[in-house]
Order: sequence, then structure tokens, then C-alpha cells
Amino acid sequence: MEKVVIIGTGCAGLTAAIYAARSNLSPLVLTGKMPGGLLTTTSIVENFPGFPEGVDGYELMVRMQKQAEKFGARIRTLECVEAADLSKNPFVLTVDGEKIETQTVIIATGAGHRHLGLESEHLLEKKGVTYCATCDGAWPMFRNQPLVVVGGGDSACEEAVYLTRFASKVFLVHRRNCLRASKIMAERVHNHSQITLVWDSEVTEILDTKLDKVTGVRLKNLKTCAESVLPCAGVFVAIGHVPNTQLFKGVIDMDHNGYIKPKHGTATNIPGVFVAGDCSDHVYRQAVTAAGLGCAAAIDAERYLGGLCA
Repeated sequence: MEKVVIIGTGCAGLTAAIYAARSNLSPLVLTGKMPGGLLTTTSIVENFPGFPEGVDGYELMVRMQKQAEKFGARIRTLECVEAADLSKNPFVLTVDGEKIETQTVIIATGAGHRHLGLESEHLLEKKGVTYCATCDGAWPMFRNQPLVVVGGGDSACEEAVYLTRFASKVFLVHRRNCLRASKIMAERVHNHSQITLVWDSEVTEILDTKLDKVTGVRLKNLKTCAESVLPCAGVFVAIGHVPNTQLFKGVIDMDHNGYIKPKHGTATNIPGVFVAGDCSDHVYRQAVTAAGLGCAAAIDAERYLGGLCA
């Protein structure tokens, strides 16, 4: 029987693995279908402490995994949890048909970016299409260039304001004629001289030259059906996230969007089950905050196990 099983290997999962392994808990870590999580899709990470020159997202996750393995974490790559019986302890996870019993579980399954669903969006990812201004906005290809942000909520407004530090102009494309963002964020966007709002419109295609880089977007006005082309060097999609928590729906307390709600610290409503990272954090969604929550979850799990042995 396992002492700790960690589901997910983003910054939260791997940091939890490092701390749990250093506590001699020999954690079993299940990567799922996307080892390393969303950060592996980011070409350069410049805001993670300790890397003044920046670090490739994939490389950062490889380093974290090696660090966890160095202390005794066991990584099972591309293995997915198909079912989880959390009704009693020990818990039983079904992983690719195999039953695994464990005393504690750390859920670090992360969240995925909500996509536009365009073929051109998929083909141009990392070539000018991105989902995180904080992560990618300072790329040289975006500096002093017109950029497009898609969305109308707080995240989209925050992305647009942030990108004004680098872009020559930011166009915020929204399907409606008013922002869904909080009043203060909406005011910042409306009052910013570098931001132009494009109302009642959707992106129907992202344009490129031989799939080399983004050169613009094709827009459709939803009221008039008129089409137009807006030149830009990058498209930042900010239409929300989808937490990867479907497996635990109806079992673990979540909010209406599916984000797991900790009861206290990182502990969920089920004793022995802990959560860390973007599957519970819909506010910050940064690599460093996910790592901090992974650390906390491992410490909470260790203390829980200590209580069982007391």
C-alpha cells in the first residue's frame, strides 16, 4: 500500500513530490496524459525565481522531475487515473486497470485553457498563439507589435493591460458590447490609450504565412455578419480555464466552475485527500504559486500520516 499518491506533474505535483520524497514517504506520482502540465507548452518562462535568463518550460519541468526522483519519488509516465474510490481509507485508485491502495492522495491535476476551437489556433500555438500574457507577453516577437486579446472577463482585461508594456497596440476582441469584467478592471481597459475594444465580434480564423507566425486574425461582427481582417503579431486567448477535476465530481467539494474548494489549508472535505495548484486556484494560476501549494499539500499529507501513526 502507498503512503502518498500524487496525481499530476505540473509545478504543484512535482513540488509535492519533492517535499514528500524528502520526508521519506516515497510518493508515487502519476503524470496523466500531459507530463509536466501546461507549463511544458510555454517556450520561455521568465518569472520563475532562480532563472534570471529565463528557462524553457519543458526544461523546468524535467529538472523538477529529476529533483523529485533524486529524493525517491517514483514517476509513472502517461498513466491515468480512471476511477477513484475515496469512500474509505485506504483509498483505491484505478490506474490503467490496476488497483492502487493509498493512505493519502494529493490532487494536482491542473486546469486546461479554454480554446477557441479553431484549426488555425491549434496549428499556430507557440507561433504567436498563446494563453498566458504573464508567461509569454515579453517574447521578442511581440515587442512593439499590435496584439490581439480574445475575451471579456477579468482575465482578458488583465492580459490586455499587461500586454501594453510590450505591444504597440492591444486590441481586445469580445463577443458582446460590454465587458464581463469587474468594474475596476473594465475601467482600466476603457481608460487605457493603448487598448482598442472590438465589440460584438469573434475570431473566425487566425492568419499566418506558411504556418511560420501569426500575421493577423479574421473577425466576424456578430450583429452585422461583416468580416474584416485585423493585422497582429500575436493572439492571446483569455476565455477562461477548465479545471481537470471531472474524475472527482460529486465526491469532493467544488465550486460551480469545477474548481476544488479546500476545507482548510490544502485539505479537502475528505480526510487524507489534499489539493494543490490550478485545479483549485482560479485566481493566481502561476507556476510559483502552484509550487507553493504543492509544498503545502505535501506537508499537510505528512502531518496527516503522522496523526494516523500517533
